[in-house]
Amino acid sequence: MDFNFVLLFIESIPLQFDIFGGERMALGSDDPIIKGLVLSMFVVTGFGILLNIFNSAVRKKMVDQVKLKRIMKETRAWQKERMSAMRAKDQAKAAELGKKSAYMNKMSMEMMQMNMRPMMITFVPLILIFYLVLPALFTYTVAISPIPLNVIPGDMFQLTCTAEQAADPDHVCTAENALYLWAWYFLSSIAFSGIIMKLTKTSMDLS
Repeated sequence: MDFNFVLLFIESIPLQFDIFGGERMALGSDDPIIKGLVLSMFVVTGFGILLNIFNSAVRKKMVDQVKLKRIMKETRAWQKERMSAMRAKDQAKAAELGKKSAYMNKMSMEMMQMNMRPMMITFVPLILIFYLVLPALFTYTVAISPIPLNVIPGDMFQLTCTAEQAADPDHVCTAENALYLWAWYFLSSIAFSGIIMKLTKTSMDLS
C-alpha cells in the first residue's frame, strides 16, 4: 500500500468533524464568500495543492530522505524474501529470515516515526485553515460525483451525500452524490500529492 495515501487518510479523519460545534460533516457556510460549483471545486483544489507543497517542504526539511529510502528498500526486500520462502515452504530459509524480525520491526518503527514527525508540524496549520478559513469561503458541498463514493461500510467515512440526506430539507446536502467540502479537499490532495512529492523529491516510491 502507498504510504502517502495512509498519511493523507490519517490526516483527513479529523476533517470529518466540526470540532468547535461537534456536528459531523457540517463544515461550510449557508452564505459562502465563494459561490458556484465550478469555482468552488477549483479553489478547494488550489488549497489542497498549496497545503501539499507546504507538507512536502516540511517533509524535505525534517526527514533524511536517503536514510528513509534505505530503510524502506531494506525492509521491503526482507518482507519479499520472507514471503517467497514461506510460499516455497523453505523452513530453513524462513527460520533464518525470522531471526531478523526484531531488527526489521525496529526499522519499520523508525520509518513510521520519520514519516509521522512532519505531520506533527503540518497538522496544526491544516486544522486552522480547514476550520477557520474554508468554512467561511465555501458551502457545505463543493462538487458532484457521478457515482456514490461511500465505499466504506457505515457512516464513519462518507464522501458523498446519500439520496436520503438529499431528500431531507434540513440536511446540508442539496443533491445526491454531492461531495462534502472536506471530501473534495481529501480527493484533491490524493490526486496531486504524488506529483508534488516527485517534484520536491520527497516521494516514498522506490521504483
